[in-house]
Amino acid sequence: MKRLLLLSIAVWCITVYSYCQIDWKNFMSRQDMIWTRLPQTWYEAPFMGNGSMGTYICKEPGKNAIRVDVGNSMVHDHRTNDKSIYGRCRLLIGYFLLHPTGEIKSGDMRLDLWNAETTGCIRTTLGEIKLKAYVTSESPYIVVETEATEGEKDFTWKFYPENTDSPRQLNAIRIKSKSHFKKDYISNPASQFYARNGLNFCWQPLLDGGGTATAWKEFRKEKKSILIISNAHSFPETNALQKVETALINMQEIDLPALHETHRNWWHNYYPQSFVSLPDKKMENFYWVQIYKLASATRIGGGLLDNSGPWQVLTPWPNTWWNLNAQLSYWPVYASNRLELGMPLVDVVKNNFDNLIHNVPEAYRKDAAALPVCTDFNLIGVDIRVPGSRKFAQVGNLPWLCHNLWLQYRYSMDETILRNTIFPTLKRAINFYIPFLEKDEQGILHLKETYSPEYGSAKDCNYDIALLRWGCQTLLKASQILSIKDNLIPKWQEIIEKLTDYPQDENGMMIGKDMPFSKSHRHYSHLLMFYPLYLLNIEQNENKELLEKSVEHWLSIPGNILGFSNTGASSLYAAAGEGNKALEKLKGLFALALRPNTMYMESGPVIETPLSGAQCIHDMLLQSWGGKIRVFPAVPSQWGDVQFQTLRTEGAFLVSASRKEGKTTGIRIKSLAGEPCILRTDMVNPIVKAGNVTLTPIGQGEYSLDLKKGETVVLTTAEENIPMISPVNGKGQNFFGIQ
Repeated sequence: MKRLLLLSIAVWCITVYSYCQIDWKNFMSRQDMIWTRLPQTWYEAPFMGNGSMGTYICKEPGKNAIRVDVGNSMVHDHRTNDKSIYGRCRLLIGYFLLHPTGEIKSGDMRLDLWNAETTGCIRTTLGEIKLKAYVTSESPYIVVETEATEGEKDFTWKFYPENTDSPRQLNAIRIKSKSHFKKDYISNPASQFYARNGLNFCWQPLLDGGGTATAWKEFRKEKKSILIISNAHSFPETNALQKVETALINMQEIDLPALHETHRNWWHNYYPQSFVSLPDKKMENFYWVQIYKLASATRIGGGLLDNSGPWQVLTPWPNTWWNLNAQLSYWPVYASNRLELGMPLVDVVKNNFDNLIHNVPEAYRKDAAALPVCTDFNLIGVDIRVPGSRKFAQVGNLPWLCHNLWLQYRYSMDETILRNTIFPTLKRAINFYIPFLEKDEQGILHLKETYSPEYGSAKDCNYDIALLRWGCQTLLKASQILSIKDNLIPKWQEIIEKLTDYPQDENGMMIGKDMPFSKSHRHYSHLLMFYPLYLLNIEQNENKELLEKSVEHWLSIPGNILGFSNTGASSLYAAAGEGNKALEKLKGLFALALRPNTMYMESGPVIETPLSGAQCIHDMLLQSWGGKIRVFPAVPSQWGDVQFQTLRTEGAFLVSASRKEGKTTGIRIKSLAGEPCILRTDMVNPIVKAGNVTLTPIGQGEYSLDLKKGETVVLTTAEENIPMISPVNGKGQNFFGIQ
């Protein structure tokens, strides 16, 4: 079976790039995270997940025990009379502790990315316990296999339920925070234990109905043990209990090899969807851990990429945040050619459209919709405030989410996403701006006071001006593509033509009218017109200087420049074509805040920051805004040798490229949708090496290719043969974990 799988991968490689030489198992083993001592916290530990269920493994602090956490991103509170961060939040579940017979002295672990499983050895005063753990890729199980020496054969497992109150409330109690403590909060009922049909159960009911069920069974024989855990959530029904019982009741030890093989096969098919190799091996290692993390945290039918993923801990942020966090988390799925991981974002909007409408005050529900700063997985949150009448009117979150949906469309060219989800949602999002636009004496449209995330309220807020302009332009494009004659087309055109310019001063972009950027601020939402919207870009006169001036002023005020400030600055510099600065800022994330397992936290877990770091790498290697494919647009000078394979671009192109000693030696492009193809490259005098395609120069370093749907072209210089795609040389491996 393994030989057949490797053969199929090899054939696939030959198909996509004439020739490639990637030993995936060996290559991915270089990306593993290694612990030579036992981790003791979530942000140190090896983590696993299948898009819904998740676990991490560490030594429980202050106890002689090993923790195997039980996580599930579908576990939420659903309080009907409390739409706040407390009433509609993610909830903790519980954890298993492995209690050894002796005292734990040391241990080691390895997170095997290729197989998506953790192995380790726990050494005690009485012997050793070896373990292997994984979260099955296509079924609801956490599996922990152990084998002990004679002195440790009597170790035990015990489940400890967590308090199911709001993690924000519990965290406030823990840190004695009055600002985060809700005085009238009512606790959920206590957990309940029972056993039947050879299974153990923990039922965690909710105040307003439904609840969370955890069930487990153990196969034990002499010195070997296999613990199998299942978890489910239901609301308002209580059928989560039935789900976990059904999942485990007929499970036998003999079933595990097939389950394990299915799990590994899923991951072995996942990784080769694209390939990136860098001479900076620490950066390469970081990149592949994020690709692993993405599929561990979200899948079709699974949970959203909220602030925690499946690995919920005590935190002030137990919800989905929409003024930056969720959008950044999903950015890497598009260029990495893993569009299936972006579909939960499309589905949550499509399936909860009515909730978006009910998020605006009743007077605006006829034709508008909006997204609060934080919501549950059904997009329910506290009502949006009306611009111009109340401070903190944060209106831009839904248009920004629509930009992610637009990327899902542009990278797939799936018109059903545009017609059924993007167009109706974006139309309502823009409609919520229209009543708050006012004309001055010159006929220029201005926006009433709205809120720039975490900074302040201002008229003509750049966050909203950029999103409003992008939204109207996109609605016009969508109307043309879908042949829709909407009666609002003249209004969208008027807004584009007459909307005020972005407020700016001698330091670059301001927050809004009469509000300069003058205090340290981690968000770069006032710079969205540069990235990711590219409304202002380096191909327009003087905008490169404006971009860099704005970014440098933003970063020049220290104090609140944090993790995603670095990744945002990196992508902004990449948008300016400044690869060295882009790399410098990404390395700033490593120095400032990246944890041993590549997680990140600000008071609690915020998963978007390292994931957006993977997008920074994409932005250095490949960009496709404005209808052009840009190969190696911002490669750092120290990255002389770079290779990537089947990264994806807007227009649904698969692009592979090779760079050697600072020069681009080959580019391969396959069209999946037959869209117009314009290439921008630093390759000198490229020629068509393979493919019946005409290459037409149209400008300095730009070429048009008459590439039809399904066709492929390979470009090289006259001196180069078609390059082989393989890992590039570099020093070091396995940089993450604790060593």
